[in-house]
Amino acid sequence: MPANKDVQTNVGEGSVMQSNEVQSNVGDIDEVIHGRLRLGIMAYLSAVNPASFPELLAKTGSSNGNLSTHLSKLEAAGYVRQEKGYAGKRPQTLVHLTVPGRRAWITYLEAMKELLGS
Repeated sequence: MPANKDVQTNVGEGSVMQSNEVQSNVGDIDEVIHGRLRLGIMAYLSAVNPASFPELLAKTGSSNGNLSTHLSKLEAAGYVRQEKGYAGKRPQTLVHLTVPGRRAWITYLEAMKELLGS
C-alpha cells in the first residue's frame, strides 16, 4: 500500500511549498515483466491469446533468439505457456498467457498506476 507523505519542496528565495504526495514502492514492480521486450510480450498476449511465434516476432521487432530467451524467462515464472506443434507439415509455436500470468499482468499494471499516482 502506498503511504501518504507530506513533502516540502524548495521553490526558491527561501519559500517552501507543501504538497501531499503518494509514495509507491518501486520494489513492488515485477522485474520479470518490467523488461522492455517481456513487457511488450505480456501486453500483446493480454489482448491476443494465444499468439504465434512469428506474430510475436513481428509485433516486438525482436530476433528469434532474443524472443525465445525472453519467452523462456516468462515461462519459467509461470506467466506464459509455449505449445509446440505443427500446422500441416510446418512447425508452429503458440504462446499462451496463463491464468497466473494474467494475474501478474494486472498486478503489474496496478503497481505502475500507483507509482505514477493515477
